[in-house]
Parts: sequence; C-alpha cells; structure tokens
Amino acid sequence: MTADGAQRTRPEAWAPGDHILWRYLRNGEVLDCRPVTVVRDDPDQLAVWLAGGTRRIKPVLPDGGDIRALPIDRRFRAGRIPAVAEWFGTGVLMLARPDEPWSVWLFWSPEWRLNGWYVNLERPRVRWSGGVDTEDHTLDIWVTPERRWHFKDEDELAASRDAGRYTDADVAAIYADGHRAIDVIKAWGPPFDGPWPDFRPDPAWPLPGLPANWAEVPAAAPTEAV
Repeated sequence: MTADGAQRTRPEAWAPGDHILWRYLRNGEVLDCRPVTVVRDDPDQLAVWLAGGTRRIKPVLPDGGDIRALPIDRRFRAGRIPAVAEWFGTGVLMLARPDEPWSVWLFWSPEWRLNGWYVNLERPRVRWSGGVDTEDHTLDIWVTPERRWHFKDEDELAASRDAGRYTDADVAAIYADGHRAIDVIKAWGPPFDGPWPDFRPDPAWPLPGLPANWAEVPAAAPTEAV
C-alpha cells in the first residue's frame, strides 16, 4: 500500500543474470553505486551478487582521500564526493526483504569459507527500472557463522549525531531497527535460515558495467520497497 492507502503494484521482476544498480543516496544524490547481478527476485526477497573486480562508485573526501583516514571526531564533518573505485575481494551476496530497514550481506574467504553475515541498517529500498535506491544508516551488525552477533560502527553513529547528521531521535530509531534485526538473528529467521551460505555465482556471469548515467535519480514514484 502507498502512504495514501492506494494499492501498490509490484514492478516486473528482474531475471537471474540481469544487471541492476544498488545505490546509496544522501540528500537526493548518489554517493555509492554498485553494479550487481540479480540472483533471484521474488516478492519476498531480492538477492544480488556484487562480484570482485566490479567498477563502482564510492564516497571519498573532497580531496580524494579515504574517509576512514580521518579521526572519528572529524570524519562526519568533512564533505563527500563520489569516486570510481574497484570492489575488491571474493564478492558479496546482498539480500533484501520488502520494507525491512536493513539488508544482509554474506562474505566468504577465497576458499569459500563463510566469514559471516553483515547486517547493513538502511532505509527500506525503493525500486526503479534500473535497480534499487536506499540510504545508509551507519550502524551495522556482524553475525558469525556460529550465530554470535555484535553491533558495528557505534562510534561512527555517535560521531554522526555529534556532527548534526542525526538527531537523538534518529539514533534511537536506528537502534530500534537494529534490535528488530537482532530479534530475527536470535530466531534465525529469514534470510539466515535459507541456503545462502552454499551460494556460488555462475562463472559465466560477466562483470556488470558502470553505466554513464549512474548518478541519475528518477522522479519519486509509488513503487514497491524491497
């Protein structure tokens, strides 16, 4: 349903092997853009593969420097610009369920040993013809293969609040979302209960390209969040 109570129709599903963009926006501008390959697109879940070696957009400091090189008390007072970079590593499987304010990412070693699950707290994603858009909420959760969990980047969330990016109410809401995710982890609900640790990408999949229009943001439309 939309905010005004109208019935919302789901856009046509993407097919396995389709290339789409998974983007993180800030103030209506794209700062992080990841070309990904669709693994599965069902009404209850979107699964995509971010392959190592993919050219993508990441936020950097205005001088091109690494954001994490700054001390924590300055990190969120500096500006951000988008820059082209390469996604390193073995790749990441990214999973999202409609209207959940987080996505779940799986990381493996080069030998395909599961390193763990990364719960990225974020605004529920909005679909458009070329992919999904969301906004990162800074706080994250790491879950080990043994199902132990802990919050990540609590210091960054506090620094973001001190820099004026979030209010105290925003921080409380983000933590509330985090505890909702932890309830799912403790119950080992979806997507943790699925077969995803055994996933392997199709070796025939080509790397998706970074399109020239990666920064174009479509006009708001009543599409389904995923």
